[in-house]
Amino acid sequence: MKTEAAILWEGEKQWSVEEVELDDPQPGEVRVKLASSGLCHSDDHAVKGDLPTALPIIGGHEGAGVVEEVGPGVTRLQPGDHVVLAFIPACGHCRWCASGESVLCDYGAVIMGGLPISDGRPRTHARGEGLKRMSLLGTFSPYTVVHQDSCVKIDEDIPLELASLVGCGVATGFGAAVNRAQVGPGDTVVVVGTGGVGSSAVQGARIAGAQNIIAVDPIVFRREQAEVLGATHSVASMEEAIPLVNDLTRGVMADKTIMTASLMTGDMLMPLMALTRKGGRACLTSVANPNITNADVVLIDLILSQKEIVGNVFGGCNPHADLPRLLALYRSGELKLAELVTKTYSLDQVNEGYDDLLDGRIMRGMITF
Repeated sequence: MKTEAAILWEGEKQWSVEEVELDDPQPGEVRVKLASSGLCHSDDHAVKGDLPTALPIIGGHEGAGVVEEVGPGVTRLQPGDHVVLAFIPACGHCRWCASGESVLCDYGAVIMGGLPISDGRPRTHARGEGLKRMSLLGTFSPYTVVHQDSCVKIDEDIPLELASLVGCGVATGFGAAVNRAQVGPGDTVVVVGTGGVGSSAVQGARIAGAQNIIAVDPIVFRREQAEVLGATHSVASMEEAIPLVNDLTRGVMADKTIMTASLMTGDMLMPLMALTRKGGRACLTSVANPNITNADVVLIDLILSQKEIVGNVFGGCNPHADLPRLLALYRSGELKLAELVTKTYSLDQVNEGYDDLLDGRIMRGMITF
């Protein structure tokens, strides 16, 4: 079928919206008619070259929609099912899935290549070329063909225009606080960078029962929105946060710190650890350029203060179990989704949406189809 998509071509620095040809679902795959796609910073990292990305590629890895057609061998889905697309698929039987860590599924080794799990052949074509898809999804298009292992079935009462957010940003931020940082009742938490992921980390800390939640972001609008979502205090930099946290905790410092800035560099680790108390935990959630091999840290402080540093991908979530749980928290009113979306865009406004995101005019942008 013919449809349209936003494509990043070799040598280009913005998305090109144009007509594409989409193949039928192959064994194990489904065609999904999407209702929405989030505008996530990770796609812009592909544009900027901060993440190694195979080109040409259809952008977008946060999507939700309705299954229209299923290919041979599909067992878990049928036409009419509502689904969220998980940016890391889960096979269900590798070592990691079998031990409850499907966020580390062996499928993760192929998602950056952008070609289908089953046979590695492109399903979408334009200008005579086969196109890759961001995280095997390519949600910057009203239709996509994806493997059933990338689909999480959800209840039909959940608005599809908002459900796409949990496919990456909300789950990553919420899980950073709850699963990886392990925020508990009464904790003091510092969240550095309060865009889409960081604002969800703020919500995770609030729902987990944190007493003090300090949002750190240089953009006033994002600090204000973080306070709407649960931050108790906000400052513009980690340097400003140090005396505030010292005062709030009577010198103890933060129980948990969460780095959710869009792009982390090596010099950002030392002030983060200065904000972290003895025996505390720092969770690193930001993207980092793979060429960065050094980071600043006071080793004796890390060792003798028994501080912990943990990584984070997809919030440590098991998508088939945890994404429906997040949407249940939305249904109950505890997790805010609509409040995250500052502005919606049509597909042909995708570059405008990223301009707004990078200039700090929005918290989250959403393409609606």
